[in-house]
Amino acid sequence: MLYLKNLTYHPPAAPIAILKSLSLELPPQQLGLVIGPSGSGKTTLLEILAGLAEQTAGGVFWREQELTPEQLQKLGGLVFQFPERHFCGGTILEELRLGHPELGSEKVYNALNEVGLADLPLSASPHALSGGQQRRLALAVQLIRQPNILMLDEPTAGLDWSMRRQLVNLLAKLKTDWTLLVVTHDAGELLQIADGCWTLNHGELKAVDPASLVSRVTQPQSAA
Repeated sequence: MLYLKNLTYHPPAAPIAILKSLSLELPPQQLGLVIGPSGSGKTTLLEILAGLAEQTAGGVFWREQELTPEQLQKLGGLVFQFPERHFCGGTILEELRLGHPELGSEKVYNALNEVGLADLPLSASPHALSGGQQRRLALAVQLIRQPNILMLDEPTAGLDWSMRRQLVNLLAKLKTDWTLLVVTHDAGELLQIADGCWTLNHGELKAVDPASLVSRVTQPQSAA
């Protein structure tokens, strides 16, 4: 169980806090969805949960234990908005083995199979993959680390309708074994697989019912 308790982030140079006393609970094997416009603090929230930044007040807890940034780096796996910009390996195999040179072929295959890329040649360049395949490879890179929680920043950004649908189906499958936290400005199809949902505006977090947002998105427009 992931807990945020009064999490605040107010860097000295900022006139107001970027995140203001956020609190949420995300049970295991559920997908939590945080929806907010650009500049609302979504990426900052993920950076804190990934141990890349430190809150100025409040705490992050996993199973009642408050975690330091170093512990958070081990707990979570973060997939950036455009993960292809962070690929360093010349091949898929090199990308998966970065930081894990001892990784055996079985673990490599299992990670790729879990994200639907088991048929790709390991010698292929990550930069030669389609946008959807690159998002899947970035997920596989994190799955190899066996994190307690997978975090995704705008996972459907820049993808066409077909790739978006494939990625949403993959996340629905992954949440049967993993805990996921997704932040996005465009929830779309993600609402249909979300177990918990929050809006983030001007640094303030508010719980909402995913079903109510789904009905709002899918409701036919009245004739003019």
